[in-house]
Amino acid sequence: MAAAMRKPYPSDVSDEEWHFVLPYLTLMRADAPQRRHDLRAVFDALCWVVRTGAQWDYLPHEFPPHSAVYQQARRWIAAGVFAAMVHDLRALLRVAAGREPEPTAVILDSRTLPSTPMRGDRAAYDGAKRKRGSKIHVVVDTLGHLLALRVTPADAQCLVPGCGGEDRRGSGAVLVASG
Repeated sequence: MAAAMRKPYPSDVSDEEWHFVLPYLTLMRADAPQRRHDLRAVFDALCWVVRTGAQWDYLPHEFPPHSAVYQQARRWIAAGVFAAMVHDLRALLRVAAGREPEPTAVILDSRTLPSTPMRGDRAAYDGAKRKRGSKIHVVVDTLGHLLALRVTPADAQCLVPGCGGEDRRGSGAVLVASG
């Protein structure tokens, strides 16, 4: 069902936002035989899931089937669509602020958060903060725009190669990173 034929959700993208994201999302021609669902409806459904935090099975019926939305989201992630979108948006925001598109300086920070018992493989003890959990390492530019984020066990002290505190277990995952 097309987005225009249903009542809009607060998570739906505006026309202006849609015109920005459309070139990134188009992995095949609009008339390709594989495309069974309206691309905007699929993206709006993905935005609904992200915004509400609901399970895929609870996707409202006026959206395309949850399996189709999930599969398309996996294709977009595998193709690097969202990383490219974030990179270009950050460059636009920097230029709008009178800066160069690419940052010349970054700020690194970390924070230890308690882990649930379910995430025992990532939980560790941070002696400096006296907390058991996971450590979130963040890299931002001088305007505060996110450049990279990594989650490690709390005992990881340094992610810079050669400083001796690297994540030796390799359980950290880069969630957002761009060039």
